[in-house]
Amino acid sequence: MEQDFENFVNRSYSSEPKYTEIMAGVPEDYKQIKTLGALLEINYKIVGAKDQLRRNLTSKMKTNSTKYPGIIGFDDDVIPALDRAILSRHDIMLIGQIGQAKTKIAQTIAENLLSPMPVIRGSITNDCPMDMPASELTLLLQDKQNAFSSPRFYMDSDSMEKIRNNKLETPIEWISGKDRFKYVLATPDISVKDLVGQIDAIKVTKKGTEMYEIESYSPGQLMQAKHGLFCIDELPVLDTRKQVALLSVLQEGRFTTGSYPVIFEPKTVFFATANPIDYTHAGKIIEPLYDRLKSHIHTHYPKTLNDEMLIVAQESKIPKSLIPIFMLKVLIRVTQNARSSQEINQDKGVSVRMSVHGLELLVGEAERTRALSHNILPLPRPDDIFCIGQCAKFELAELDDTAENRQKTLKSLIDSAMKDTSLEYVKTIDQDVFEIIKKEFVGKNFIVSQAILGSNSMESSYENQLKNFKSLSDLVDKIYQKVLSEQTEFVNQAKKHGISSESLEFSDNNRHELRAATLELILEGLCSVEPKVLDKKEGSYVAA
Repeated sequence: MEQDFENFVNRSYSSEPKYTEIMAGVPEDYKQIKTLGALLEINYKIVGAKDQLRRNLTSKMKTNSTKYPGIIGFDDDVIPALDRAILSRHDIMLIGQIGQAKTKIAQTIAENLLSPMPVIRGSITNDCPMDMPASELTLLLQDKQNAFSSPRFYMDSDSMEKIRNNKLETPIEWISGKDRFKYVLATPDISVKDLVGQIDAIKVTKKGTEMYEIESYSPGQLMQAKHGLFCIDELPVLDTRKQVALLSVLQEGRFTTGSYPVIFEPKTVFFATANPIDYTHAGKIIEPLYDRLKSHIHTHYPKTLNDEMLIVAQESKIPKSLIPIFMLKVLIRVTQNARSSQEINQDKGVSVRMSVHGLELLVGEAERTRALSHNILPLPRPDDIFCIGQCAKFELAELDDTAENRQKTLKSLIDSAMKDTSLEYVKTIDQDVFEIIKKEFVGKNFIVSQAILGSNSMESSYENQLKNFKSLSDLVDKIYQKVLSEQTEFVNQAKKHGISSESLEFSDNNRHELRAATLELILEGLCSVEPKVLDKKEGSYVAA
């Protein structure tokens, strides 16, 4: 039997694979391969994580498939840089301000470009049997002691025990790239032991092992990311000693821990992120580590309104609702105006998350003021916009950073965004129409409120009020059609990016509420044109 194990293992290791790959290192029927014996039978060969990324990216490029789903607005700069780095098998540093999708990039690469891998079921260090040399695996199958002839960590002691006990029937499971992604936020309380592991006194006591035997080791974050992608967020926050602990991983692909006489090889792809301020600050990242992160890629905020709208639609966590495209425009313009404002500290940046969280608040506000009490779907309107104040997380630069000054600054940003967006819809209207509408408002007013519905039996409903303003009603009809056309175009773009369009598609059942939102936008525009048509006073619009 011992000779049989030796011959079987040696033949498997030395022979060509008996399978066709569907991804790098993935047999076409991999889900049917559930034991160590089945792996050896097909002569399975490990493909390293960096080679998996390279080969899978190459395959997607050849077939013009989506390489980084969900990553929007980086096509002209960041994506080509990522392609080059992955094709070159580089470890990567991503440099950018908060909310520039740095972590999302790393996670997306792990989920879409790492192949499924066979590991011993339940392994916390992604132990693949083929991590071991043929001679070591043979000794385990023969249940011989001291399986390791060299001081290297090939697999966790629990995995070795499973092979000793189950032999060729040792259960195997295929772990996806998503499950081999390890994210670590660099904080002052992260220790070297957290990264590289430690000798576990409890294991020593419980198992009766010697202090420096492999059974006494508890793996750290690096070994838990074996064969995967290890992402350390805000690398410059780590102090020098902890950065040194990562250095040998990048330099030699291995590390040791303390006086523990074992070499560990995580076989991982290494990603790090940094804020531009910390990245350029001398001494924040030790020079050898800085140098060995081979590709340094700078991210940025979305450069166009449309890109950020798509990102917000993709990332927002909202209940079933209806989002008018012009409300997305207003919201994103607030954020983008904040990024160019001299009154705001730009060193830290203004995150896309401000827009994302703002949309979530707008839906919540529509629920709070109208939808829940009237059993309709929430649909944000211009009159809801000031609710986003509670997610406006920026710091002032010119003024004292007080709540009052922030509120004034935000109001200015909102007013500017609302003006630009409303003018986009009314600026092409003939001046004659404006004059007729202005005459219609003489001696009249139009009441707006978050609580008023687009249509119901109440005299104050927007549809009932519009009966007294024929030219305004005609203008609403005209711009409403433009909104629907834009909405359809945006839905098509969203679908191309795999973004759910459920909250972007309108039916005739939603007509009155969308018209109400469109009406509020037009009224804002009539206050912004030159010369002004209307003024807003205490919740009413009157002739200017």
